[in-house]
Amino acid sequence: MSFFGLDCVRKKERELERKLRANDREYNLSFKYATNAIKTSKYNFFTFLPLNLFEQFQRIANAYFLFLLVLQVIPAISSLSWFTTVVPLVLVLTVTAAKDATDDIVSAICNLCMIFFPRADLLLLSSSEPLNLVYIETAELDGETNLKVRQALPVTGDLGDDIENFAFLLSGEVRCEPPNNRLDRFTGTLTYAGQKYPLDNEKILLRGCTLRNTEWCFGLVLFGGPETKLMQNCGKSTFKRTSIDRLMNVLVLCIFGFLAIMCTILAIGNFFWEMNEGSQFTVFLPRQEGKDAKFSAFLTFWSYVIILNTVVPISLYVSVEIIRLGNSFYIDWDRKMYFARNDTPAEARTTTLNEELGQIKYVFSDKTGTLTQNIMTFNKCSINGKSYGKKHSFLLDFSFNPLADPRFMFHDHALVEAVKLENPEVHAFFRLLALCHTVMAEEKTEGELLYQAQSPDEGALVTAARNFGFVFRSRTPESVSIMEMGQQRSYELLAILDFNNVRKRMSVIVRSPEGKLSLYCKGADTIIYERLHQSCSKLMDEFAGEGLRTLALAYKDLDEDYFSQWKQRHHEASTTLDDREDKLDQLYEEIEKDLLLLGATAIEDKLQDGVPHTIEQLSKADVKIWVLTGDKQETAENIGYSCNLLREEMNEVFIISGNSPEDVSVSVQMLLVPQAYALEHSMELEFLRTACMCKAVICCRVTPLQKAQVVELVKKYKQAVTLAIGDGANDVSMIKAAHIGVGISGQEGMQAVLSSDYSFAQFRFLQRLLLVHGRWSYLRMCKFLRYFFYKNFTFTFVHFWYAFFCGFSAQTVYDEWFITLYNLMYTALPVLGMSLFDQDVNDLWSFQHPQLYMPGQLNLYFSKKAFFKCALHSCYSSLVIFFIPYLAMNDTVRDDGKDVADYQSFALLTQTCLMFAVSIQLGFEMAYWTAVNTFFILGSLAMYFAVTFTMYSNGMFLMLPSAFPFIGTARNSLNQPNIWLTILLTSILCVLPVVTYRFLMIQLCPTINDRVIFKVRQAKAAPPPLPRRARIRRTSSRRSGYAFSHAQGYGDLVTSGRFLRRPAVSRSSGFAHTGRTTTGFSPMGRSAGYSPTGRPQNVKVNDVEVTSLQMYRTMDHTL
Repeated sequence: MSFFGLDCVRKKERELERKLRANDREYNLSFKYATNAIKTSKYNFFTFLPLNLFEQFQRIANAYFLFLLVLQVIPAISSLSWFTTVVPLVLVLTVTAAKDATDDIVSAICNLCMIFFPRADLLLLSSSEPLNLVYIETAELDGETNLKVRQALPVTGDLGDDIENFAFLLSGEVRCEPPNNRLDRFTGTLTYAGQKYPLDNEKILLRGCTLRNTEWCFGLVLFGGPETKLMQNCGKSTFKRTSIDRLMNVLVLCIFGFLAIMCTILAIGNFFWEMNEGSQFTVFLPRQEGKDAKFSAFLTFWSYVIILNTVVPISLYVSVEIIRLGNSFYIDWDRKMYFARNDTPAEARTTTLNEELGQIKYVFSDKTGTLTQNIMTFNKCSINGKSYGKKHSFLLDFSFNPLADPRFMFHDHALVEAVKLENPEVHAFFRLLALCHTVMAEEKTEGELLYQAQSPDEGALVTAARNFGFVFRSRTPESVSIMEMGQQRSYELLAILDFNNVRKRMSVIVRSPEGKLSLYCKGADTIIYERLHQSCSKLMDEFAGEGLRTLALAYKDLDEDYFSQWKQRHHEASTTLDDREDKLDQLYEEIEKDLLLLGATAIEDKLQDGVPHTIEQLSKADVKIWVLTGDKQETAENIGYSCNLLREEMNEVFIISGNSPEDVSVSVQMLLVPQAYALEHSMELEFLRTACMCKAVICCRVTPLQKAQVVELVKKYKQAVTLAIGDGANDVSMIKAAHIGVGISGQEGMQAVLSSDYSFAQFRFLQRLLLVHGRWSYLRMCKFLRYFFYKNFTFTFVHFWYAFFCGFSAQTVYDEWFITLYNLMYTALPVLGMSLFDQDVNDLWSFQHPQLYMPGQLNLYFSKKAFFKCALHSCYSSLVIFFIPYLAMNDTVRDDGKDVADYQSFALLTQTCLMFAVSIQLGFEMAYWTAVNTFFILGSLAMYFAVTFTMYSNGMFLMLPSAFPFIGTARNSLNQPNIWLTILLTSILCVLPVVTYRFLMIQLCPTINDRVIFKVRQAKAAPPPLPRRARIRRTSSRRSGYAFSHAQGYGDLVTSGRFLRRPAVSRSSGFAHTGRTTTGFSPMGRSAGYSPTGRPQNVKVNDVEVTSLQMYRTMDHTL
């Protein structure tokens, strides 16, 4: 807020401590803190032209053509007009600049449309809620959609919402840590009215969080703009270039070297020719004074630099941009990547990285919201050794409970009967679920309950208890009110033993209305087992074997005298400043012993549709998938098994939870996969070596910046193409760091999408993006480059051979108009047609044989080796195209006895042979013929003859004699049979080695593509639908995870009295057997699905098309 005086500018020197005062603008300005302005675009009005030109001239070829332009303005050197280079160069730069400007403007507009609240990092001062609470979601920060609570200091909360109070009464000074990227930590102090108050993360609202259930709040800006923790975690935008672009720069340098060698050879030839033969021409071509053979050779060198410049044609880059744009449209238009439920199509947000999609070796994926839906469903439970939750064709009827959630689904009728029969163990089980939690209930109208849970697990469990008759209604700091089978009961809340990552459990101590003192505990099964007899372990193993998250429930009755003594020690420990956490943990361990097992719950974390199949397909394509998540180890491991990343045959799943670099170092030596401290410089190589030996890698508890560090580590040392995919703002740095960034447009905002190169709605579309669009784009680009270099090298080498027969005079072998139109008109459309429409096999076969993706990872289609093969092929073709016509026309006469062996007739024959040779070669390159491709090839040949006859006509010569000197050459030469026989012979000799080589390779060393194409030809149709794979059920490796995104500290908040909300409306205690009441809480999934935001998620969408996953589900086939 501006009245706090933070309208400041960027600070230059390093900051060690932040100091600021409320309502003291002059003091704050003296530190030159950053403003709240954030730059979301790459360019502005003044920097666009220089920055864009700088980026474009990073392409060496563009710089090369600029150099050629300088040479062509020198009359003594250039044999071609300067505009032949200026026009193509300006055209390329303009088209590319327009595309870059459009992309940047669209990106900036999208970012401006994003609305965050708050828009800076704030110290919370007051809010509309009782006791100055604020409810927030932090999905944009850490990917967690559960509700969190922040509370202002009482001293500032008393100022309320009166702006005048803030403007005149608030004069405090804040001292805090400097800007940093730590999302989970904040330290500082507020000095106000002579008192110093500690500040921590619970009093800070970070940029990117979203306010929930709070009308207003006031805050003091601490960090603004690029200094906010969100922006500190976003990483820098970089100019991404494909591996083919980088290879092209290397190859262009090689071409320059080769061009210099050719020009040097021809210059030396000119020197010797001038020394030996040139003197014979001085009679009618006298040399100028001071210009001898050496100077002539020097000028000849630069003249041939201009003539032979077509080895790197500038039209290459225009064609590349067109191809990339076209393949980007294919992604945008792909209806099989369209998600009808959210009306979200796939989008290629960049047009420069398509072929890189066909070379991905490592995929780095977020978990929450990317692999999973972040939805928890209550599937099964075990009570007193009996399992409930078997699947039936019918759903349970909860009409006996007017407060039941109508969206809750359960299939086992035996559990309802046990509740109605008042089974004491079953009642105790659901009573525990209704009491042991930190959920907050809101009931704005009678019967309309809205639960705000700190984790999806808790929401699902409390909702399950609600439907089975134990309805959590409200809480105060001292009590919890529930409805037990229609009877209103209030339990005195004596203590909450809160959850943390070490304890992996939580407990509550309550006193029933009858005065009975009890401790209820729920937590990870392995932790609970250590404190009771394992009477239910076998059943829980079965739950875990089905990929469900198991949770154990236990209780114990407490003695009043012992509890009074324990309560006193607990109070002393909670108020101490030294070793507070250790002392509390000791007390918790003491009381949480000798528990009696009530049962267990089985919760399913719903995966997105098609995730296991997608990971399986990508694994077959030899794509390494690493999951980088901020969640706990147990949660990540569960998901790893559920989505087929981890499998039962993986007998050695190594895990470490190191708390120091030394722990990690020892574990790395034991070949364990480290998760903490492993990114330190001294251990990063050991970490990478160990991780790369594993079939699957899951990194837990990583921060957004650590995600980017893992990506950078692989990029740096593995030299492989990487892809990062995520859906939240906590994934932005990872998306920007990878070669390819993919954003999932899910429930966690649009930050990931706005920072990505490609976006779609579901993880399963990734396999189509890579295995179909990526592979086709890479294959097309490689074919395009091979053919483009072939046709231009062949075109250029003919000049080289001709130099030995023209006295090294830098005369061109072709007509000047043919040189101008060769790349712009005659050969442009056919190669574009191939590059936009060609495909070796269709998408069905691409899914059935993911191994087709592997050649792209190995750079088999276009590399330095393939380039030099192309150059050798061009050298052979140019020899044939030059010497066959030369020998055929030598001492040859027409039918009427006139001589036909003149320069113009030879030029026409040579360029006609070239056109036929490159067109036939293009036909051999294409694997997928369409009407468009056929029209382009035949149309280009027809265009060549039409333009040639027109330009060589009498009329054009009469209009511009100097521009059209080849008068009558076409009609006088092309009507001779020997000319056409020469064209036929030349064409056959050019393609004969290609046909022979390919035939031998297919017979002796067939590639994966050759084998699949052979199968396609055998099938003569699309492959028939294959049987769907049976679902694999796990039978061992018990896994458990508690509190999906649970955080420490909510128990303290509940019991402190600082969480109170507005009083709920009066409630009836009746338990009528009527229809269920619609509530504000909207679970998801098959049973008790819980969405922490309270938004309906499983609303049925009509007329949703069948997903592509169902069409492409296949079985393995041996090639």
